[in-house]
Amino acid sequence: MDLKRPRLPDGYDVACFDQIDSTNLEAGRRASAGESGPLWIWAEHQTAGRGRLGRGWISEPGNLYATLLLTLDQGARAPDLSFIAALAVHSVAQSCLPKRCAADVRLKWPNDLLLNGEKSAGILIEGAGSSRVVIGCGLNLGAVPHEDLRRPATGLALHGAEVTPREAFELLAQNMDRWLRIWRGEGFEAIREAWLERAAGVGERITASLDADRTIEGRFSGLDESGALLLETTNGEVTRILAADIELAA
Repeated sequence: MDLKRPRLPDGYDVACFDQIDSTNLEAGRRASAGESGPLWIWAEHQTAGRGRLGRGWISEPGNLYATLLLTLDQGARAPDLSFIAALAVHSVAQSCLPKRCAADVRLKWPNDLLLNGEKSAGILIEGAGSSRVVIGCGLNLGAVPHEDLRRPATGLALHGAEVTPREAFELLAQNMDRWLRIWRGEGFEAIREAWLERAAGVGERITASLDADRTIEGRFSGLDESGALLLETTNGEVTRILAADIELAA
């Protein structure tokens, strides 16, 4: 790794690694040792990357793997951070891609970034004790995993982006700070509206898998004031979904 310190917004620190088990795990270890942040953990390679619901995150060199450790203000809602991180990652992708691809970058509830319909990023929010929280972000740049995937994946370089992991990390830090400031100043409603403007499948039919034996189909009608997905079924009822795997219409 280039030993030059990445450029970060004022007030943030960073710990850089050539290789680590997981940036989220490292952030959690530092939180347990008393670190309160805001601190970024950035690695070029993870040997035990983590995704949602205990899934692995394939972490080949050449992509972006970074986690922000924060201490939340009193009364702040940790679930909001998933949408804030998604907006930050979306901003990074749009900054790096050619303009012709800008409209192809969409957000998929609850925490994926899609590029031309294929997954290019993921986000994992975890508590780290007390009011501390870690925000993990993985973004495919030049390397695209092809094994053990639940859906097709892609990377920014395949769509014309020319960006190094360091450049992408600096953009992520800048945009995360920007969206966090909007959240603190204007509240979650501003984040919710911005997320919906960039979302895939709003107003369209989707399938929500609640668990291994239960799925619901209906129209994705939006998000409520807490960020839960609102699914309108064929009988006109609206179901509020807090956690699920979502399949968009082909």
